[in-house]
Amino acid sequence: MPNYTFTVNGREVTVDAPADLPTLWALRDKLGVTGPKYGCGIDVCKACTSHLDGEAFNPCATPVSEVEGREVTTIEGLADGDELHPVQEAWLEQDVAQCGYCQPGQIMAAVALLKRTSNPTDEEIDAIENVCRCGSYFRIREAIKSAAEKM
Repeated sequence: MPNYTFTVNGREVTVDAPADLPTLWALRDKLGVTGPKYGCGIDVCKACTSHLDGEAFNPCATPVSEVEGREVTTIEGLADGDELHPVQEAWLEQDVAQCGYCQPGQIMAAVALLKRTSNPTDEEIDAIENVCRCGSYFRIREAIKSAAEKM
């Protein structure tokens, strides 16, 4: 099998994997990075949302061969040591999580949105396609607004 070298949360890694192995499985099974969750495997639920070169992407639908030489950031790489990212802080302050399964992907999608626009409208926030089966969308919206004020 070929080797693929890329950066995960600031650390260069190499995985031995088939070219079509979803990046999610390289992260979770080969590297032990379990923040991105498996939900659907077809880029619909977006529970696995992470960042690729600073932009939101879904590693369940991205072959590991496509991340060669690139930078992947997962929820584990978002905080700066013990200092949470403002979006993570807002999530706690707004008590967003219920079951919590989708939250890493939700947070990573929110961070990507706030990189694109510093003061998103409700419509821009509601355009985030990450699925929350618990239905905490109102609190997600409020947390994103709160984080926007902090950033």
